[in-house]
Amino acid sequence: MSVSGRFKGVGSSPPRRAVRGGTKPKQGLDEEAMEEIKEAFNLFDTEGKGNIDVRELKAAFRALGFQVKKAEIRQMFTDMEKDLSSATVTYDEFVEMVTPRMQNRDSREEIMKVFALFDDDNSGSISYKNLKRVATELGENLTDEELQEMVDEADRDGDGVINEDEFYRVMRKRENPLDEIDSDDDF
Repeated sequence: MSVSGRFKGVGSSPPRRAVRGGTKPKQGLDEEAMEEIKEAFNLFDTEGKGNIDVRELKAAFRALGFQVKKAEIRQMFTDMEKDLSSATVTYDEFVEMVTPRMQNRDSREEIMKVFALFDDDNSGSISYKNLKRVATELGENLTDEELQEMVDEADRDGDGVINEDEFYRVMRKRENPLDEIDSDDDF
């Protein structure tokens, strides 16, 4: 979901001068991610000056779904060799600050939050029953056989359930097809 979808009616003005062509993909980010970053920046660059202050910076991070602490912001300023007393951040600096977080959106921590939604009985694994519950809640019309196939596909150790490592592997699979290969013997 884009930032503008989260804040309907807020920041719906056209792109401001400082960020007009600013969606050129940065290394590791696609155009959609860059557009989301631009929207977040514009949402808080209310005066159209091409910069946001530290309070707006924190809010812009939140708009992108990231919680940042003051200490983290101080560290970002230090990493960029930027004086915190300037208290403003340009669009390019914002992109530099947010890029690592955007690249790690599907970090293990985030994936484990999703795992916990499946593991409603706190067993430390996802059973067929857990998967069926989530599929039903989401309105997915999957047969019992399809659900069991999903468990079987993810269950690498053969214990009949999906543990955290197996779930993490499945969730990361879409990003790195080489994770599928167990050894060089597969070629």
